[in-house]
Amino acid sequence: MTVAKSFLHRLFGPVLIASVVVMTTGCATTKFVYPDARMGDVVDDYHGTKVADPYRWLENPDSAESREWIEAENKITFGYLKSIPERQAIKERLTKLWNYEKFGMPSKRGGRYVFSKNNGLQNQSVLYTVKSLDDTPSVLLDPNTLSTDGTIALSGRSVSEDGRYLAYGLSTAGSDWQGWRVRDIESGRDLDDHIEWVKFSGASWDHDSKGFYYSRYDEPVEGAELKSANYFQKLYYHRLGDPQASDKLIYERKDHKDWGFGGFETDDGRYLLISVWKGTARKNLMFFKDLQDPAGRVVELIGEFKAFYDFIDNDGSTFWFSTDLDAPRGRVIAIDTGQPEQRYWKELIPEAKETLRGVNAVGNRFVGTYLKDAHTQFKIFHLDGRFDREVALPGVGSAGGFGGKRNENETFYSYRSFTDAGTLFRYDMNTGKSTVFRRPKVDFNADDFVTKQIFYRSKDGTRVPMFITHKKGITLDGNNPTLLYAYGGFNIPITPSFSVSRTVWMEMGGVYAVANLRGGGEYGKAWHEAGMKLVKQNVFDDFIAAAEWLIDNKYTSSKKLAIQGGSNGGLLVGAVLTQRPDLFGCCLPAVGVMDMLRFHKFTIGWAWTSDYGSPENPEEFAALRAYSPLHNIKKGTHYPPTLITTADHDDRVVPAHSFKFAATLQAAQAGSAPTLIRIQTKAGHGAGKPTSMRIEEAADLTAFMVKTLGVKVN
Repeated sequence: MTVAKSFLHRLFGPVLIASVVVMTTGCATTKFVYPDARMGDVVDDYHGTKVADPYRWLENPDSAESREWIEAENKITFGYLKSIPERQAIKERLTKLWNYEKFGMPSKRGGRYVFSKNNGLQNQSVLYTVKSLDDTPSVLLDPNTLSTDGTIALSGRSVSEDGRYLAYGLSTAGSDWQGWRVRDIESGRDLDDHIEWVKFSGASWDHDSKGFYYSRYDEPVEGAELKSANYFQKLYYHRLGDPQASDKLIYERKDHKDWGFGGFETDDGRYLLISVWKGTARKNLMFFKDLQDPAGRVVELIGEFKAFYDFIDNDGSTFWFSTDLDAPRGRVIAIDTGQPEQRYWKELIPEAKETLRGVNAVGNRFVGTYLKDAHTQFKIFHLDGRFDREVALPGVGSAGGFGGKRNENETFYSYRSFTDAGTLFRYDMNTGKSTVFRRPKVDFNADDFVTKQIFYRSKDGTRVPMFITHKKGITLDGNNPTLLYAYGGFNIPITPSFSVSRTVWMEMGGVYAVANLRGGGEYGKAWHEAGMKLVKQNVFDDFIAAAEWLIDNKYTSSKKLAIQGGSNGGLLVGAVLTQRPDLFGCCLPAVGVMDMLRFHKFTIGWAWTSDYGSPENPEEFAALRAYSPLHNIKKGTHYPPTLITTADHDDRVVPAHSFKFAATLQAAQAGSAPTLIRIQTKAGHGAGKPTSMRIEEAADLTAFMVKTLGVKVN
C-alpha cells in the first residue's frame, strides 16, 4: 500500500519507456534503464489538502500493467546484483555458515516431547516427537515434503493435552492466511479435519482433548485474499471429526468489527478465557466463561481498553495476570472472580526498575522475563510474590522459555547473542540447575568478535542504548563499513540475536550496530508512547542520532554507513532516507510501510492506527504526511544507493507500498546512485521463507552493500 509521490510527468505512456541513469562505482560504469511507470491523475482530498497519487495503479499487483512493471524492475535488479563480482563468494560463505543444526524449544504434553530441528540447509524445520529425550526422535511432520520449493511452511502448532493429536497450521508463499489440520501423533496420519481462513490465531485444545478453539475471518472475495481489509474476526470451537461448517461459534461482536479474539481453557478445565484485542495497541479486554455454568454466560472481567492483561494461571476462582495498569514497566496481580471489582485486586509482584515482558507459572513458581537495557533477565518468585532467585545467563543477550505446567519441575529456555547462535538449556525448578540441552556448532570463532553497549543522546536529549559488534582490534578511523539496524515501533523490543548474514558481514570487517529506539518495548509503556502517533518523529530522530554518533566516534563515515530495517523498520529507513539523504551510503528498506496516507485500507493495516494514528484525523494526518516516506521524496535530490525489498504475497504490508515508493524514488533520483527494487515471488512478509530464498536474499543485500560502500572482500 505504498504511495508514490506526485511529480509532473506525462500522464500516459507504456510502462517500459525508459529513463536512463548512469552510475559509476569504482572503475565500473553501470547503466540503469528504469521502467518509466505511467503517472495517473488520481488526486485525494485530505481535510482540504489535495494529495496526488500518480501510481495508484500499482496497488493492483495482478494487473497486466503491474506485472509488466514488476518483471522489468526485477530484470534490472537481479541483473545488477548478479554482476557484482563478490556475490558468489559471499553466497558460498553464507551457505557454509548457515549449515548448522538449529533446534527449537521442546514442549511436553501427555508424556510426549515435541520439538523442531533443521539439519542446516533444509528449507523448513522438521517437527519431531519423542517420549524420552534420551531416545531417538521420530519425524512428526516434515513441511519440506509438502512443496518442491519449500514455500509451504508450518505456521503454528498445538499438541492436545493427552499428547495424542497435533493441530498444525500451514501457510503458503508467506501469506498470513493459515489452513489448519490435525495429525494423529502415534500413527503419523492426518485426520479428515480441515480448518480454513484462519489468520492471527493459533489453536488451543480443550482440557479433554476433544477439540480446540481458534479464530477466523469470513472467506474473502475471490481475488482479494491478499489485499482486502480483515474485519469481524470470530472465535470458534472445533470438535474432532466434525466438518468446519459445524464448528460452534463461541464469541463474536457484530458491533465492533475491529475486535479480535483469542480463546483458551485454564489448565484445570474449569474456565474459558477470551482475550479481546483491538489493533496493535498493547491494551486488551479479558472475558471468561465458567464451563460449569449451565447458562453459558460470558463475563466481562476487564471491560475497558485501558491496559494490557496477560493471563498467567488460576488458583480456583482466582486469576493471575501480568499487567501494565498503573505500572508502565509491568507487575503481577491476582483477581478473585467472586469479587472482581478493582478495589479487591491484589498485587503479587510489584513493578521493578526493569521491564516485565512476560510471566509463566511452572514448578509452582512464577518466572518473570525482564528486560534490563534491552537484554534479558529471568527472575523467579514464589506464588505469593516473594522473590526466590535470578537465573544466571551466559552473558548479555536474549533469552526466552520457561514454558510448561504449574506442577512440572522440568522446563527449558534458550539464550542467544550476537555471537551465540542459540543455546538451549534444561532447567530444574527445584534445584535451580541449568544444563545444556543443545548447543549448535557454527563454523566461526565467536572469540574473534566483541560486543559492547553504549548510550547516546538523541535530538531532544533522550538517552538511547545501542549495541555494537565487530571483530576485535578494529581501528576507529572512520573508514569501517557499518550496518545500522533498528525497528522503533509497536512496543516491540529489539534485543541481541544471532544472524548468519550479520556474521558474514563482520567477518569481512564490517561493524554491526543495533539501536534501541523509542517506540519499541525496551523500557515499557512510556518508551513506546514516546515514539508513536504525533511524536513518531522521535523515532527517526533517535535513528539519525545513532548514525551521527557512529560517525562522530570514528566507527564509520556517511559514505561507509548502511542502514536497514523491515516492516515498521522499513518505514524507518524510508523516512530517514528522505529526511537525511546526505547521511547514508546505502539504504535497505524491507517490506516497509511507505504510504502513511493509505496504509489503513489494506488487510490488517487498519490495526496500525493505534501506533501511527489515522489519516482520517486532521491532526494525525498532518503528522503522518510530514514523515510519510512516499510523500516526502523530492524530485532532483541526490539519494543514496537504495535496494528496496518486498514480496508478491505479502499480505501484512502489501507490496504496493514498496512498488509506489520505488517508482517515485526512481523518477526523483538526480544522482548516479542505483535505486532498485527486489521483488521476491512466492514469498510474503518474511515468516516461513525457505532457507534457499533467505540465503539468496542475504547474498544480494550483502553484495549490494559491498558494491555501494566499496568494501574490500578478501
